[in-house]
Formats: sequence, C-alpha cells, structure tokens
Amino acid sequence: MADSKAFFAAYDAVLGQWPVKVEAVDIPTPYGRTRTYVSGPEGGIPLVLLPGGGSTSVSWFANAEALAEHHRVYAVDLIGDLGHSRNDGQPLRSSEDLTAWLAALLDGLGLAGVRLCGHSYGAWTALHYALHDPKRVSRLALLDPTGCFAGLRSGYVLRALPMLARPTARRMLAFHRWETGSLPAEPVWQEFLAATAYAPRPKAIRMRRPRPESLQAFTVETLVLLAGRSKAHDARKVAVTARELLPHATVTVLEQASHHSLPTEQPADVNRLLRHFLS
Repeated sequence: MADSKAFFAAYDAVLGQWPVKVEAVDIPTPYGRTRTYVSGPEGGIPLVLLPGGGSTSVSWFANAEALAEHHRVYAVDLIGDLGHSRNDGQPLRSSEDLTAWLAALLDGLGLAGVRLCGHSYGAWTALHYALHDPKRVSRLALLDPTGCFAGLRSGYVLRALPMLARPTARRMLAFHRWETGSLPAEPVWQEFLAATAYAPRPKAIRMRRPRPESLQAFTVETLVLLAGRSKAHDARKVAVTARELLPHATVTVLEQASHHSLPTEQPADVNRLLRHFLS
C-alpha cells in the first residue's frame, strides 16, 4: 500500500544530506510538471543529471558537491517515475515521449546547450535524447546504462519481479543487498530505499535499444562508465558492444562497483572519472 508521506519524508532526509545549497524548481511541460534541483555557480556549464529508475534526483547526494564546483547542476526527478514530478499531462508511452518531455524541460529551464549524465534508466533516457538532438548535447556520460547496448540479465529480472509485484521494505533492501553485496553505508539512503516500497509506482516504459546504425553515426563526446560487478548485465560484454557501436566513446569499467552502487556508494571513483571527462 502506497504511503506517500513516509516516502517523501525519506526523500527529504536524503535531500538534507546534500553538501551544497539547492533550489527546487517545478517546470511545466506538456507531460506534467517536473521537479528539478539546481545547484552550483550561475555561470557554470549546465549539467543535467538523470537518475536510475526509482531512485529520484536525491540519489546524486554523493556527487553533487564535486559536480557543482564548476557546473550549474540540474538534478531531475524523472517524469513518470518516483519523486515530485507528475505525469498529469500527455501520457508517456515510449522513448519518443521521454525525448519530447526532456526537450520541453530543457526549454523551460532556458538551456540551449547542456551536458547530460544519467545512471541506468536515466542513462537510457539521456542516450535517446542525445541521439534525437545531438547539437544540444555537448558531452554525454552514461553510468552503467541499461537498455542501451544489451538487455537485462534474465536472473536479474527474475530476482526483481517479486519486489516489483509486491514491494515491501524488506524486499527492496534484500534486492539491493543481493545486487551490491551489502546494505548502503549511509543510513538515510538505506531508509530511502526501504521507503520506495510504499511510493506509488507508475507503469514502466518498455526500454527499446537504439538502432546500431544510429549509435555508429553518433559523434557526441561520450563516457560509458560500467560497473564490473553489475548483476544487471555482463559489464565486459557491454563494454565490447559499446566500443563497437560508439567507436569514439571512452569506455571504462569500475571493477569493484555494482549496478546499484553507482553513483551513491562509489562516489570517489565516479566523481574523479566524471570530473576528468567533463573538464
């Protein structure tokens, strides 16, 4: 049973851990209003952060300070997912709808050109947008992207199904522990993951992989940062495919990282590699 009050209390607790000052703005789009947290110097290069599914904008708490030093950071609650964004306008049915939503969001924020960084489902969303409008994206960072270069492992999907069908706090934390090998070290993040069991869950959009020919023609400078211990997919096979399809991309594997530990539990390595790529 959904308990929005408990979920948003946990959400706010994580947001309270951000080491930089943030301003919350709600941007209207044809698909509904979108919650975005803005931080960093006003003259900084715009950097838009798209979180993994179910993790919301607050999941960047361990990266915000490092990324906001030289960038104007916009951390987004994905439309049609958990968080404060509301899909109460046009329905979301496809990657094309998500692309149109993100274009409208960037217009609403007044951003003519951006750098995009996404994790997991957020990386899939970022890649589809960059393929649609590469002139607007100067650099693209994909953190253990799902649905971009390979599908999800069947074992991962089967393990997730009971949690998604009948979510409970215990199941959410057990799935995280299974995938990463441990519970989160940060107590408020652990409480947030447990509380996601009680948040309203919208219908997921089917994740279709981009066409190989579209990827091969893609020229935006791209970083593909993979988790070596990811149970979502085989990181080494994904790395091979990413290098074949994006020959100009930088593809790096963090050997000790898991899919769900990026970016919250491997911040030192993630921040170092992102800052280097974005500098």
